[in-house]
Amino acid sequence: MLQKQYKAIDFFCGGGGMTCGLRQAGIDVIAGVDIDKEAKETYEFNNKGTVFIDKDIRKLRSNHFEKYYGIQKNDDSLILVGCSPCQFYSIINTDKEHSLKTKDLLRNFSRFVEYYRPGYVLVENVPGILTNKQSIWPEFKKKLIELGYGNMIFKVIDLSYYGVPQSRRRFSLIATRLDVEISLPQADEKQALLSEYIGEAHGFQKIEAGHKDSTDFNHTVAGLSDKCLRRLRKTKHNGGNRLDWANDAELQLKCFIGKDDSFKDSYGRMWWSKPAPTITTKFFSISNGRFGHPDEDRAISLREGATLQTFPKDYVFKSNNIATTARLIGNAVPCEYARRLGEIITSNSWRYG
Repeated sequence: MLQKQYKAIDFFCGGGGMTCGLRQAGIDVIAGVDIDKEAKETYEFNNKGTVFIDKDIRKLRSNHFEKYYGIQKNDDSLILVGCSPCQFYSIINTDKEHSLKTKDLLRNFSRFVEYYRPGYVLVENVPGILTNKQSIWPEFKKKLIELGYGNMIFKVIDLSYYGVPQSRRRFSLIATRLDVEISLPQADEKQALLSEYIGEAHGFQKIEAGHKDSTDFNHTVAGLSDKCLRRLRKTKHNGGNRLDWANDAELQLKCFIGKDDSFKDSYGRMWWSKPAPTITTKFFSISNGRFGHPDEDRAISLREGATLQTFPKDYVFKSNNIATTARLIGNAVPCEYARRLGEIITSNSWRYG
C-alpha cells in the first residue's frame, strides 16, 4: 500500500511561499498562477518542475489545466489553493481604490473549484475577510457548500504559535467534499521568538545600513539618511521606539508632534524575546513599522525578513531591487505554516494499492 500522491495548483502564488511549504509536505505542486511577472524567475528557480503561469485569473480559462497539464475533474487527490491578495481587507493603510481590484478574486477562484471539483480547497487570507462588511466571504462560503464542500474548517490564528516568528494573524480554511476528518494544524505550546531565527548565532553577521550582499544569501539592507541613522542610534536597543527621541527638536518629525500614542512602532526596534511584527512588503524601511534590528543601527535585511517568513536560507530571490524582493517576501504565505497545512491533508489515512 502506498501513500496517495497529492497534487496542487497554487493560485496567487507570488514568489512561492505556499508552494515551497506544500512541496516540503510531499505535495506535487503542478503550477502556480500569478499576474506578477517579477515573481516568475524566483518561483521557478526555487520550485523546480513547477510551472509559473503568468496570467490574470479573471482571464484564465477554466479548462486551462485540463488542456495543458492533464488535470482531471473530480480528482480526490487534487488540492486547489486560493491565497488571493488581501489589500482590500487588510488593516494596514492601503489605497482602497487600488486594492478594490483584489476584493472579489475569490469569486474567480471559485470558478476553478466548480470546474474541477478537487478533493480539497485551501485558502489563507487576512482576518478582515471575515469581518469586513463588503467581504466576499459569505458568498464564497455559500458557493463552497453548494458545490459539496460543507466539510470545512476555518479559523483566524496567530502564526507565532505555528513555527513562524511573527505576530501574524491569518484566516485559514481547509474544505473537502470527501468523507474524511479534517482539522487545522495544532498550535505549539510556545511562540516562535525572534532570537531563535536571526542574529549571529544563526548565521547573520553584523552589517551596517546600506550593506549590499552580492551572494544568493542576500543579507542586503536598505541605506539610511544621516538623520534617520541618528534617530535609530538614539532608539533604545531591544524594543525601543520613536519616543526615545520625541523631545529632540532636530530629530522629531512634524507629523508625530502631539501624537505620542499613534504609530509608535514606526522607527522602532524589534525585541529579541518576542516574535517579530508582521513582515509586510515594506519591512526594509524603519519608517514603515517596527522593522529596526534589535541591536544594530539598521532595518532588518532581506534575508532576515525571508527567514522570519520561514523561507529556507537557500531560497534565492531573483531580483536586484530591494523593494521588489521585499514585496515577494512580504506577500508570501510563510513556508512553515504552508508545510503544516499540507501535512494536515497528506496525513489523511485513505490509501490506494
